[in-house]
Amino acid sequence: MAEIDVVASSWKTVEVGRVVLFTRGEYTGRLAAIVEIVDHKRALVDGPSEQNSVPRHSAPLSHLSLTGIVLEKLPRAIGHGALSKRWEKDEVDSKWKDGVWSKRNAQREKRKNLTDFERFKVMRLRKQARFQIRRAQASVRKAAK
Repeated sequence: MAEIDVVASSWKTVEVGRVVLFTRGEYTGRLAAIVEIVDHKRALVDGPSEQNSVPRHSAPLSHLSLTGIVLEKLPRAIGHGALSKRWEKDEVDSKWKDGVWSKRNAQREKRKNLTDFERFKVMRLRKQARFQIRRAQASVRKAAK
């Protein structure tokens, strides 16, 4: 018989210590940590971030997006002070700022706030870059013949 290797999935799971991003509701765009799992649809979250703190409350999982950042071995129902110390120790804010997700959100926000003339300039620059790339590709194809 053939051997079968069973590999665990690498999905992000709802777990105590998982850092989440609010995607809907009053705290949209803010980070928090799951402190306790209430049931299959809600979690108790607390966000001790300096810039955008989130008070401890029960939040529906449909309003949250799970990030790849996890505070390992975080005790269940940890207090706000201890969570703040752990948040600083694990440098969650700097990990978030260095991540792709945060940079993409910043780029999207920057594009959203452009004026009509700035959008026009972006379009012209993209056309110029595309022209240069196609010209370089054509010269490579011509040299290959």
